[in-house]
Amino acid sequence: MLVVACTLLFILLFTMPLNPTCFADEPVKTIRFATYNVSLYGKQLGEVARRLESGSDTQAKNLATVIQSVRPDVLFLNEVDHDADNKTLDLFADKYLAVDQKDTSAIQYEYRYSIPSNTGVASTLDIDGNGEVSGANDAWGYGVYPGQYAMAVLSRFPIDTQAIRTFQMFRWCDLPGALRPMNPGAQTSYYNDKVWSEIRLSSKNHADVPVVIGDTRIHLLASHPTPPVFDGPDDHNGCRNHDEIRFWADYLKGDSAEFLVDDSGVKGGLAADALFVIAGDLNSDPVNGDGRREAIINLLQHPRLTDAKPMHILPENASESESAKPRLMTTAAFGGKDGMRVDYVLPSQQMTVKDAGVFWPGPQDPYRSNISATDHRLVWVEVTLP
Repeated sequence: MLVVACTLLFILLFTMPLNPTCFADEPVKTIRFATYNVSLYGKQLGEVARRLESGSDTQAKNLATVIQSVRPDVLFLNEVDHDADNKTLDLFADKYLAVDQKDTSAIQYEYRYSIPSNTGVASTLDIDGNGEVSGANDAWGYGVYPGQYAMAVLSRFPIDTQAIRTFQMFRWCDLPGALRPMNPGAQTSYYNDKVWSEIRLSSKNHADVPVVIGDTRIHLLASHPTPPVFDGPDDHNGCRNHDEIRFWADYLKGDSAEFLVDDSGVKGGLAADALFVIAGDLNSDPVNGDGRREAIINLLQHPRLTDAKPMHILPENASESESAKPRLMTTAAFGGKDGMRVDYVLPSQQMTVKDAGVFWPGPQDPYRSNISATDHRLVWVEVTLP
């Protein structure tokens, strides 16, 4: 009986087709990362969630159509309300992204992380120096209500929630060489000493969110610095934007960046051999605009990352051939005729860029009407894992 069984097993093994997928799934090699400022904020707490509950909100449906057409594997959202129970994020993912839109198919994001935000969180300090301790300008980050303009991650792959690092409470003054805003002429600080010693660097948050893809771990480094405008000659927003962007260059210094202390008290930056993708609306164009451009220029030239320079076709000057059409790297519909480049997806050098783009359809494109949902455009980069 044993001989017969062994013979049958021998015949089975050596007559099966040699297809490795019979034994294990093929490893994932190509991943598409994206960032999108979706402008899903309201005038008061809970307003966005109430809008989304019906599943028929026009703005959310347009945003979902854009996302479904690009189909990123890992998506970083800017300006989506944060609430303790993830209600807003779940509504958007379940009632819009996971539902077929008019011309696009549903996309499922099983893994989600709504990132806590400084926006709208009362500081109990007179940050704007107007003699009062109240209002959006006296929050740790500008916001009418807690969680306004917040951030979130949607992923097809597991998020290691236990290993997430956030720097929501990191103090601006603890950044070596921080740009303390000064009042011109008088050479006095825009922030008094008490405010300067306590004000937080992040207008929203800086988050290191590890995404696990098979045996590979990629750190999504997510932030949304304050716009470098809406201030005065002191340039306090310009200074903060600069240093919020500079944070990532310091984070890439690894263990030597002991001055970086996360919200759990852990010191240091990202390991030298770690894979990462820096993503977000960084609110800084390396060529145009009112920002202090040194930070974004230095980040784009950092030796640990690759700037894939995602582009879109400039349809107004379209020529006879697709290859001859002028292309732009702009990602937002403000700052002049051709817009500005303020949204970024920057993968680490160990990964190979396969493709990249800015979703900005031309006037005759059927998706053109969908992009009116926000003044930013979805930016994506597709990489091959090492």
